[in-house]
Amino acid sequence: MTINTSLLSLIGNTPMLKINAFDTGFCELFVKLESHNPGGSIKDRVGLAIIEAAESSGELRQGGTIIEATAGNTGIGLALVAAIKGYKIILVIPDKMSREKILHLEGLGAEIVLTRSDVPEGHPEYYQDLARKIVAETPGSFLANQFSNPANPMIHRTTTGPEIWDQMGGKLDAVVAGVGSGGTITGMAEFFKEKDPKVQMVVADPEGSIVADAVLKGSFSYEGGSWLVEGVGEDFIPDNLNVALLHDAEVVSDKEAFQTLQVLIKEEGILGGSSTGTLVAGAVKWCQKQTTPKRVVTFICDTGNKYLSKAFNKSWLLDNQLMDKTSAGDLTDLVNCRADNGDMISVTPTDTLMTAYKRMRSSDISQIPVIHEGELVGVLDEEDLLFNVSKSKEAFGRTVKEFMVTDLDILPADASEEALMRILTQGKVAIIYKGNCFIGFVTKVDLINHYRTKISQD
Repeated sequence: MTINTSLLSLIGNTPMLKINAFDTGFCELFVKLESHNPGGSIKDRVGLAIIEAAESSGELRQGGTIIEATAGNTGIGLALVAAIKGYKIILVIPDKMSREKILHLEGLGAEIVLTRSDVPEGHPEYYQDLARKIVAETPGSFLANQFSNPANPMIHRTTTGPEIWDQMGGKLDAVVAGVGSGGTITGMAEFFKEKDPKVQMVVADPEGSIVADAVLKGSFSYEGGSWLVEGVGEDFIPDNLNVALLHDAEVVSDKEAFQTLQVLIKEEGILGGSSTGTLVAGAVKWCQKQTTPKRVVTFICDTGNKYLSKAFNKSWLLDNQLMDKTSAGDLTDLVNCRADNGDMISVTPTDTLMTAYKRMRSSDISQIPVIHEGELVGVLDEEDLLFNVSKSKEAFGRTVKEFMVTDLDILPADASEEALMRILTQGKVAIIYKGNCFIGFVTKVDLINHYRTKISQD
């Protein structure tokens, strides 16, 4: 048995898996499990390649600082290598990045600069422009520059592509990949052009990105598209993307991507990240269009444990219209977490304030229902907690019953939005009942989300 002496030696040589959960028509679909890399994504390859190339060229010296603009996984790959090699690292990341990724980066010792995700190139808060500004202000710094750095496509030309070819025994018809920096798909395309030019390179692109148009039409028009998946899709053509080497593209909506993730976890046991949803959904769509048998490879490009608060959070999915929801046509449609189907966190009257506090904090909620024998008997909110624990530190050990509010603002499910608004504008939370059944709370944020949804549908 071989014992590795560095985590960096575990990067690459990831397994290949045939999946069966989707209707792929005449095609067989395989996924390369890049989530098995030590940092949890395909970008570990890039992080190691860029840093080692910079060390070899002298651009990065001992005591230097690595700086990069990234949507997350390249940042994790760079931060992982930097931590092992002893470099300082500063990462500029867009504000749509999941909280789990940010915590992972901070755990690796990275300094995080959060910036806007809704501004185009040229804006002072655009993540790449801001990264270049930080480089100019930081002595001894090195810009990783995944979008232009030749080490990025090189590592996929020399490792990812050959691994796929060997694992598939040379029997391969198409590879489906996304475009973030452009390095992954370009590097593989360069390898397969030499190895077997018949292998088709297909882009899976989020709806709103310009890359699919660049591939399919040879031109594009950027008008401010946006998407929720992380790590794939662009509003410009990166230097590392060679569009001429690509053969086809599939456009994937956010909803298609996130719903694909649910199928992967429930039917294949694969916990993939949001870009994985885009790639697999795109591969399935491409497979379904084929009229002859083909062997197709795509990627589980990162692990879903970085997206638990988003991709696998029912409330977040519902808030962003990524999960189908049957409308009842009443105020129950506004309830985020329902008590009648077990989604709502609660306490009992005999629980302590400490128990209530821990449950509220872990679930990021400001009020919690108090349930006794299946019935709502009160509500405890953060103001109740603050007022009482500020007077006595021993209050955390006292029972919820002593401090809960029992004078409740109850609304029937068929009440009007005007009645709801009257309660919310008083700074209260509305408690929704359907008949004798407690359904849940409606807050100001829930009503705002409701109006946002109506606007987007109109």
